Order: sequence, then structure tokens, then C-alpha cells
Amino acid sequence: MFSQLFNWRTGLGFIAIAIVTGTIFYSNYLSKKIARDEREKVAVWVQSLKTRAVVTEQAALDLTNTITTHNSDIPIIETDEKDNPSGEGLNLDTAAIKKDTGYLRQLVKEFKNQHAPITVEISKEPLIVNKYYYGDSKLLKEVSYYPLVQLFIVALFIIITLITISTRNKSTQNQVWAGMAKETAHQLGTPLSSLQGWVELLKESNANDKIVTEMTKDVDRLKLVSDRFGKIGSTPQLEEMNITEQIENMVGYIKRRAPEKVTFSVDTNGEKDITAMINGPLFDWVIENLLKNALDAMEGKGSISVNIKNETTQVVTDITDTGKGISKQNMAHVFKPGFTTKKRGWGLGLSLAKRIIAQYHKGELFVKQSEPGKGTTFRIVLKK
Repeated sequence: MFSQLFNWRTGLGFIAIAIVTGTIFYSNYLSKKIARDEREKVAVWVQSLKTRAVVTEQAALDLTNTITTHNSDIPIIETDEKDNPSGEGLNLDTAAIKKDTGYLRQLVKEFKNQHAPITVEISKEPLIVNKYYYGDSKLLKEVSYYPLVQLFIVALFIIITLITISTRNKSTQNQVWAGMAKETAHQLGTPLSSLQGWVELLKESNANDKIVTEMTKDVDRLKLVSDRFGKIGSTPQLEEMNITEQIENMVGYIKRRAPEKVTFSVDTNGEKDITAMINGPLFDWVIENLLKNALDAMEGKGSISVNIKNETTQVVTDITDTGKGISKQNMAHVFKPGFTTKKRGWGLGLSLAKRIIAQYHKGELFVKQSEPGKGTTFRIVLKK
């Protein structure tokens, strides 16, 4: 799936580069063509001014007047040979010219950077030359901005496409998660029913009470696991439950199965009845996963402490171990499906735990603090 997404991104990147590159070349071609046409228009306009000054026939005057008044989009400024403006110019902001006496000189500098002026020799003796500076028309400016607009549109298209692909992939992953969980629960159901039947037969045959008791516990444990998997993918029923009792029971369960050199402690900060809206089996699953990860991190010795704080709007639970900690490069990956530093395992425990807290309980599960060689603290935040 990752390789498919990568190929999608690569393909979209090449398409975007091709579109933008083609647009830039074509826009540059259009800009140059429009610039040539505009220079020809200005040259004709200047020539018509020169002609109008010397002709006397009415037809010729009418023609030159038509040419001079036809230009309505190219800004032009007339100057002397020393670039001093000799008039108000053409297609300029007359209000700005009246307000600021240096406005025309500023425009001359700008136009000088855009295009070479068109010069007209008024007389030879003495030599009098007029220069006509002109700027880009509105059309030319729009064409020059077009590649940027196109780039923005293409980038927006790629972002929307990637978000859509990512959302679709996440939806598919969620369906796979739910399908696997429900299938696991279904597969566990058949041997569970058989085991329950055998336990009842042992009870009736007056078998060893200790064996029957332990088998009953294991069967109940399997039923709990099956129940947890069965709830994945469905909207769980949340109930107001005592968090301290749930956590203490799970700590007791893990403690009985932990090495003797591992110590456990639960601090409720003086409160014994801290409640929150949870689904019991799923919440227990989260605590169990975190405690088991803590055990694995300590490799047979150390301490695990649980601190539960009852705050005004939320319940905060910190699970701290004195294990090997999490390296900085792994910190961003601990909750990703399939990520694990163990030799065995699928790397699904923490991913499922985060999913249960975030999606089903609308809470938060994150690494509050971790230091290699000193330990890790996971924090669960549940809204009250």
C-alpha cells in the first residue's frame, strides 16, 4: 500500500512539473509576442504624433488622430533627451500625477527597466530628441502572472488528491482492522464453547478443584479477549466506571504474571473513587498493553508505577517504567501499525491502544516522556 501511495505521489509530481513547465514556456512565448506587438503599437503611435505635427491634409490628420487615440491600454510617458517628463503622458493615473510631482519621474525609472524607449528626432540644428517610455499593459501583466496562478491551482489539486488517497487508505485500513478483529473473535468462539463444556464436565466429575479453578480463569480470560476483539469496529457502549478499580485489577493481573524483581505501585493521590466514561473491556485492554510493554522494556527487573489524577474536566493516568526507554528516532513511530523493536510480535498493541482511546473514548494516549536507559511514561487523558 505504501509503495502504491509512493507511486501515486511520484506520478502526480511528474504531472505537476510537466504542467507548470509547459505553462511557463507558453506564457513566456505569449509575453514576448505581446511585448513585440505593444512596442509596434507604441512606435506607430509615436510616428502618428510626428506625422500629425507636419501634415495639413484633413484625411491625414484624421488618420493620425485615430491612431493616437486608439491606444487605451499601454501607459506612455514623453520625455526630453535627459529623461525629464514633458507632459502628463498617456493611460496614466492623472490623480496620482496631480497629487505627487515626482510620480512621473518614478514611472520613467520603472518603464526604463521594462523596455527601451522609442526616440524621435525633432530637429538637427539644434539637436532636439524626444523619448517615449512605455510600460506593460494590463494584458501583459496578467499573462506574466498566469504561471503562478497555474502553479497554485496544480499544487491545490495535488494536495486535494493526496488527502483523498490518504483518507481512502485510512478507511481501508480501518475496515481491515475491524474485519481481522471480528474474524479473530469468531474463530475463538468455537474452541471457547468446547472448553466451557469440558470445564463443566470436570466440575461434575469432582476433579481437582485447583485445576478446575485455574482452567475456569483461563476460559474467562479467553472470553474477555474474544469480547474485546468483537467490539473493534463497532461503536462501544461507554459507562461511568471507577477508573481506579479497573486499573488496580489489571495491575494485579499483570503483577501475578510478572518476574519477582519487578515492583508495581498505584497512586490515586488520595482518591479511591475516580470515575470516567469508559468501556470496561476495551479500557482494560489498553492498560494491559501498556503494562506488558513496560514489562518487556525492563527485561526482568525494575519498577512500574501508575499515577491517577482526578482533575476538574479530565482524568489523567500516567504509566511509568524504569526500562530501556525509547530513542528519539523511534518516538514518532511507536503508535504506527507494524512498528516494533521486539524480536517477536506484530507491533499492533500500542496502535490498537491509541485507536481505542482516541476513536472510542475521544481521549488521548501519547508518550509524555522517555529517556533511553532511564524509562518511559505513557499518558492517558480521558474527558469526564
